[in-house]
Amino acid sequence: MEQQVLAWITQYGYIAIFLLLVFGIVGLPVPDETLLTFTGYLIYSHHLSLPQAYFTALAGSVCGITISFWLGRTFGLALIHRYGKYLHIREEHILKAHAWFEGVGHWGLTFGYFVPGVRHVTAYAAGMSELEPPRFALFAYSGACIWVGTFITLGYFLGERWHAVEKNIHTVMVDVAIGVAVLGVGYLVWRKWRKKRGN
Repeated sequence: MEQQVLAWITQYGYIAIFLLLVFGIVGLPVPDETLLTFTGYLIYSHHLSLPQAYFTALAGSVCGITISFWLGRTFGLALIHRYGKYLHIREEHILKAHAWFEGVGHWGLTFGYFVPGVRHVTAYAAGMSELEPPRFALFAYSGACIWVGTFITLGYFLGERWHAVEKNIHTVMVDVAIGVAVLGVGYLVWRKWRKKRGN
């Protein structure tokens, strides 16, 4: 699948980046980080324009997560029960994302992009939680800006070495996600301790 995705981007350019990210965010098995890192490499090698590639990738991510949000808001778990197997999304994935969403609030939409297995379902969980669309857009779209920018920048600066390093990206992402979770828990504990001390 990965080689096919890279071939499509090489052949069709911006339209392939847009469509693949829409499908990937919705839940189809598209290697999103690989796609974005390769896009950065194509910018480095002057095959793509930085502004066009960035805004095309951002548009694809925003469209994908918006579709997921409205599907979750409109159909809820009924959609997952009926079609989840085609999107590789099961009810336990949604429940996990819902717990993540409830636990860290709306920031789960922003930083969930960087957590393997969470990016694809946070929007469904937000939709089923009936989060207001403006708040969803604020947190989800800002997360898309950061996520897209991070991996395109990574591919650009890695240059010819992008693929060798990209193989370790998922391991790094898990480590980063654990680090962020620890920091988040630490912050919540500190805030609770400070509140008690204030009383």
